[in-house]
Amino acid sequence: MTTLSSIAARLEGLAIEVPSWAYGNSGTRFKVFATAGTPRTVEEKIADAAKVNELTGLAPAVALHIPWDKVDDYGKLKEHAAGLGIALGTVNSNTFQDDDYKFGSLTHSDPGVRRKAVDHMLECIDIMDQTGSRDLKIWLADGTNYPGQGNMRARQDWLQESLRQVYDRLGDHQRMVLEYKFFEPAFYHTDVPDWGTSYAHCLELGEKAMVCLDTGHHAPGTNIEFIVAQLLRLGKLGSFDFNSRFYADDDLIVGSADPFQLFRIMFEVVRGNGFGPDSGVALMLDQCHNLEEKIPGQIRSVLNVQEMTARALLVDTAALDEAQRAGDVLAANSIFMDAFYTDVRPGLAEWRESRGLPADPMAAYRASGYQDKINTERQGGQQAGWGA
Repeated sequence: MTTLSSIAARLEGLAIEVPSWAYGNSGTRFKVFATAGTPRTVEEKIADAAKVNELTGLAPAVALHIPWDKVDDYGKLKEHAAGLGIALGTVNSNTFQDDDYKFGSLTHSDPGVRRKAVDHMLECIDIMDQTGSRDLKIWLADGTNYPGQGNMRARQDWLQESLRQVYDRLGDHQRMVLEYKFFEPAFYHTDVPDWGTSYAHCLELGEKAMVCLDTGHHAPGTNIEFIVAQLLRLGKLGSFDFNSRFYADDDLIVGSADPFQLFRIMFEVVRGNGFGPDSGVALMLDQCHNLEEKIPGQIRSVLNVQEMTARALLVDTAALDEAQRAGDVLAANSIFMDAFYTDVRPGLAEWRESRGLPADPMAAYRASGYQDKINTERQGGQQAGWGA
């Protein structure tokens, strides 16, 4: 039987990138509720991300979003992050907030608008050169709301043409990860609505183009772990955006709505060799903290991923393989469920203490006084978050 002590070394390979925008004020489509201690600069976002890593040992990098995190000197920003013990990770592009992109960006019928969107992404790669970031993440709001509104086939051609220009600018050690989304804000058709469309474009572009899987971007009932297994099998799973959903793109704390789903996903990640620093698969959070405090929300998220990863590593794969070969349905399911129902929290607390981390990071944060400190220090000024 696999035990927590036997997988302790493998747990060392877990690293979860946190998003800078999770620390700013964000919310539902109807209201953004302001919270105390909100970062006013990207440097303050990085400081908050560093606090999450300090207490959990799980979040050694923070993703940037351009233009929300634009600065004059990215080399200096990289040094600032390094001084706090973390790296600058994925650079996320934004072609969904400018008026010119009302009818699309990389898929717009106007070549001038497509050129503007491409230039923005080239700017993001210039930033990556300075931050040392590996991945450029592209999510597009492009699509249409009504039948006949746009030429769906032509839009796919324009998309591939635009992506090619961005792809050809990538450095030797850089990648493009293309995210897909089932719907919203385009409601009739979305230009990159599913993993197959993203995969097709990435395959045509080349080996440096990968698929990004956001766990909230699927139709209800979709077997997400099957998509994970398939993309790993095809060698095209580049990154995750972890969150949780009840209905659509809810962007809740990962594992909060369906922890069993997160377990199933992480099992396929582990089994498909998508886990660890050499796998090439980036695990990142993408969540909207509207009601909860930002830093504790991120701490809870990375702990949820760690707990389900530990359970996934506990699956007795040799026994599972044997039961599957024998066609023993109930035995196979029992082996799988035994791992899921294992309470790994006490063992993980010991694991953290053995590495000089607090046994309970949530309690340690509350006791640290950090929230009171930033509540006092960060009064006034423009918050650095959604739309800033």
